[in-house]
Amino acid sequence: MLELEEALGKILHAVQALPAESILLADAAGRVLAEKIISEIDLPSFDNSAVDGYAVRANDLVSASPAQSASLRLIGKIAAGESFSGELFSGQCVRIFTGSPVPAGADAVAMQEDIQVDPQNSSRIVFLDPIKPWENIRFRGEDIKSGATLAEPGARLGAGHLALLGAVGIKRIRVSRQPVVGLLATGSELREANESERGIYSASSIESRSGLKSALPSQTLLPGQIFESNRSALAALAKKSGAHPKLFPLVADTLPATLTTLEKAFSECDAVVTTGGVSVGELDFVKDAFVQLGGQLDFWKISLKPGKPFVFGHLGDKFLFGLPGNPVSAFVTFILLVSPALAKMQGARNFSWPTHPGILAERLENQGKRRHFVRVFVDEKGDVRSAGIQASHILSSFARANGLVDVPPETTLSTGTIVPVVRWEI
Repeated sequence: MLELEEALGKILHAVQALPAESILLADAAGRVLAEKIISEIDLPSFDNSAVDGYAVRANDLVSASPAQSASLRLIGKIAAGESFSGELFSGQCVRIFTGSPVPAGADAVAMQEDIQVDPQNSSRIVFLDPIKPWENIRFRGEDIKSGATLAEPGARLGAGHLALLGAVGIKRIRVSRQPVVGLLATGSELREANESERGIYSASSIESRSGLKSALPSQTLLPGQIFESNRSALAALAKKSGAHPKLFPLVADTLPATLTTLEKAFSECDAVVTTGGVSVGELDFVKDAFVQLGGQLDFWKISLKPGKPFVFGHLGDKFLFGLPGNPVSAFVTFILLVSPALAKMQGARNFSWPTHPGILAERLENQGKRRHFVRVFVDEKGDVRSAGIQASHILSSFARANGLVDVPPETTLSTGTIVPVVRWEI
């Protein structure tokens, strides 16, 4: 069995970034940049006022005080978006607003809260305090100089990036294409919750006693059958990873059905993620079907709990990620092994989910010989507790969890221990 880091290294070595495409900046949130972006302008592009007030020469107000005010003649007004064609000389001031260009000759802006208008002459402005040279002025290029690098390839674009790039006039950027990920669930025991909508409860509902409507599955389970839920959970993770999930119909435990669905999925997707059918049982057909399609298996089985039976392989320039069928095992292996691959497909520099330190509010114990990624709940204070029963089929603790803690084999982490927590829900 491979250790987690070795398995991830093999995956990341095999996966390459998808081709780039040009998109509007307005559509770029969450996308990964495929080019270096350099500013063609200074930001700000001119000296401007940081406050509403009056542009002045600081030397005119050196002696200003409540006991000995200074009076300047008002010669104009500059609203935001306007400019002042003249020059400010000693003894003069100009009404100015936040963001307005500072007029030639001015070297400070006095806040409007610190002045008075002469009640006898509205063109005379009375100043009660001195001001320092360049006070309340934002200088041209103090944020960004023309020619400066704004963002590097591999950066995942957030709101701050969009604000900065928009402020220097950029409208289109090149980003790596987002991978299309096929999601397949295998198992003859699986049933859709709804006949017409894969993995989604029926739109029909019933009235409860309170008058509220409650969604019900439209299918009735026979003995031995279960509703399939892995694809919905993995689709949510795929979207958070920047990919486009594509759900395929449930696959019966037969080689022909597995072969047919895998072939279709690989023809339409950049990567295929299966759940179930990757162990050594006589009804586990994913590996055999993949090889019959011409795929090459790179490895299977990793020293991990939950998630030991994990398959990785490639078919040309496309990839198979065979996850265990147990819901939590599928979820954990997707976070630790599939999501980083999807990030690299997009050219990202950072392949990991957010991780932060937390303090154990109770001990976590791993008596096994494989490292165990324990489902935990992290509260607003950063205290970390087990989310509940840790068996790989238990969904209730999965639903309560918002993080994972890596507990080494045959180890007990005591209360008060500071641990890194992998987060997918904040």
